[in-house]
Amino acid sequence: MEERRTEHRIRKVIPGSIAQELELEPGDVLLEVNGQPVEDVFDYHYLTNEEELTVLVRKPDGEEWELEIEKEFEEDLGIEFENSLMDEYRSCRNKCIFCFIDQMPKGMRDTLYFKDDDSRLSFLQGNYVTLTNMSDHDIERIIRYHLEPINISFHTMNPGLRCRMLNNRFAGDIFPKVEAMARAGIEMNGQIVLCKGVNDGAELEYSIRKLTEYLPSLKSVSVVPVGLTRFRDGLYPLEPFTARDAGQVIDCIEAWQERVYREHALHFIHASDEWYLLAGRQIPEETRYDGYPQLENGVGMMRLLREEVLGALARRAAAGQTDGGTAAEKAAAGQIDGRAGMQMLGSAKETDPGRREISIATGRLAAPLIRELCAEIQRYYPLLAVHVYEIRNDFFGESITVSGLITGTDLMHQLKGQPLGRELLLPVNMLRSGEQVFLDDVSVEELEKALQIKVRIVKSSGQDFVAAVTGKEAG
Repeated sequence: MEERRTEHRIRKVIPGSIAQELELEPGDVLLEVNGQPVEDVFDYHYLTNEEELTVLVRKPDGEEWELEIEKEFEEDLGIEFENSLMDEYRSCRNKCIFCFIDQMPKGMRDTLYFKDDDSRLSFLQGNYVTLTNMSDHDIERIIRYHLEPINISFHTMNPGLRCRMLNNRFAGDIFPKVEAMARAGIEMNGQIVLCKGVNDGAELEYSIRKLTEYLPSLKSVSVVPVGLTRFRDGLYPLEPFTARDAGQVIDCIEAWQERVYREHALHFIHASDEWYLLAGRQIPEETRYDGYPQLENGVGMMRLLREEVLGALARRAAAGQTDGGTAAEKAAAGQIDGRAGMQMLGSAKETDPGRREISIATGRLAAPLIRELCAEIQRYYPLLAVHVYEIRNDFFGESITVSGLITGTDLMHQLKGQPLGRELLLPVNMLRSGEQVFLDDVSVEELEKALQIKVRIVKSSGQDFVAAVTGKEAG
């Protein structure tokens, strides 16, 4: 009996790519590369990196084409497949005591309840994985293909405690796999979701010490506080951290940063921004973030945004692109503040081209920084008025303070009747990736109709923030 070949259907061919030159089309099926079946995206990336390769595809009419290709090393063929992993997605086998998905209410769209724990998504999209469903074969392929970085959810380096936290009796068995990747020089990043009374205190100290043994392959580790929603009935009893707790976590992490930096010139272990805000402490200086490897975990996002906004304003001022005239000069010199700008706006004529009034909605975590940055922008644009609204998370609970978990319903209810100005600015992380929809399935269009205002979605960079707030792109 002939062995069945693994088939992968092409969804899209990138214009101008090698695949287009070869007349490949959506609907074609990839069968083999260099005579080998392609198991998944790991195999595909590795096998197609070569400068010379042979690709076997089947056209919709059943005809098979064998194509010989010469290209640059690691040059992409320009193919996207119907399944980005080229295999079934691997769901999470754990029942973590802190799992956010378990804390979501019923009745939301099905995709929000899928627990992914797929190492291939770690390589492709930067997702964090527990390694609990990875076989030795998977680790061997990562090492053989040198696929990196791999982002790992450690949570604790105590094997027994890890089993209890993940509710998986095999969860403590991952460390030989991590050691194998470290010996092979595979770049890794780690994270610890900290739970009060569980993996903090002495356990956190122990985990950090053990994680330093994976240096230099393990480049960074973030420590983030557990997120607790109001939907925790029947789940493991967890308590929120206090300001005093946050200070102790920061002290522990910063002490280890000093120790590691002396030996490796790397700060390595990082506290997320939430810890500093909860403790009422200043966000660290930019150099402490080692190039921001943990931005997706909320480590250094506020510092980076602040530096980018100040840099963008300085460049605009140097290029003469801020508001001209005596008012702007005084503002830039710090002689008038945001309140004065509001007063000037109130007295400005409707026809004044410099007049602009807008609003911004964000979470409790980011609101103080957003107000600070808007005041800084008003120094350069004194006829600008900005209303910053701190949205309370009624949907998930007030302890959830990040903007990425704010729903359209909460925006509608809390902004209704408020002065919003010309347009409402919202950060892009409030929306589902690639869609104009909030977590509760309220669309941006529905929000606009409810509030009777234009909604502008702002990308994450400081330059984009300045452009959105001022309504002026830099020249």
